[in-house]
Amino acid sequence: MKKTIKIEGMSCMHCVGAVEKALNAVAGVQNVNVDLDNKVATVDVDGSITDEILREAIEDQGYDVISIS
Repeated sequence: MKKTIKIEGMSCMHCVGAVEKALNAVAGVQNVNVDLDNKVATVDVDGSITDEILREAIEDQGYDVISIS
C-alpha cells in the first residue's frame, strides 16, 4: 500500500536524509522517497504499518506531520 506523508519543517538535504533514515528504519516500510520541494514523503508499507507508526518515526526527528493519505 502506498502512503503519502505531508511534512513541515524540512529545509535542506540533511532534513531529507533524516526523514529517509527514520522511515527506512521502520520494519515493513519500503521504497522511501522524500521530496524536499513539495515537502512530501511517499512510502510503500505492508498492512501492519499504521499511520501513527509513520507519524511517530518522523516526529521523533523533529518534523511535523501535516497529513498521511
